[in-house]
Amino acid sequence: MKKLVVLAAMALSIFGASAQNKGVVAQSKIGYISTDELIGAMPEAQKADAELKEYQTSLAQQGQDMMKELNDKDSLFVRDSVKLSPSMKEIKRNELIALYQRAQNWNQQAQEMYQQETQKKIAPLRTKALDAIRAVSSENGYSYILDINSVIVGPPGDDVLALVKKKLGIKEAPAKKP
Repeated sequence: MKKLVVLAAMALSIFGASAQNKGVVAQSKIGYISTDELIGAMPEAQKADAELKEYQTSLAQQGQDMMKELNDKDSLFVRDSVKLSPSMKEIKRNELIALYQRAQNWNQQAQEMYQQETQKKIAPLRTKALDAIRAVSSENGYSYILDINSVIVGPPGDDVLALVKKKLGIKEAPAKKP
């Protein structure tokens, strides 16, 4: 009989604990947001995008200038090589090879420079967006806010994009008519 009472008490405590855990799960509020869409809607993003396009154009122009310089020096070398001494030809040829290698490496170097500049411009926007998401989360009682772009399957939740846009003072664009 004692064993039966102890067994019943253990069963009740186990069921009680699982019921409490279910209550905690039921109280969790989950939201979703597209941080890419949020950052894209920020006015600062348009400014950063324009600056990045200008920077990219500048890098492309530098590459074009380098190629023009290489072509000009190559033409001069071909034209004047008859008049140059063998040692001078070697010096000019080495200069052309060095310039050619610089031009070949420029595309990769420019791409790396562009990526660094992009990170520098986007980092403050991402920080501002995450701060606003955290604020909306705590103000509205969300336990979790997930980025919609990285969730394949998840529990039902709320789209908090409108709340965060409101927090940041971003006006919703009127819906386009189909």
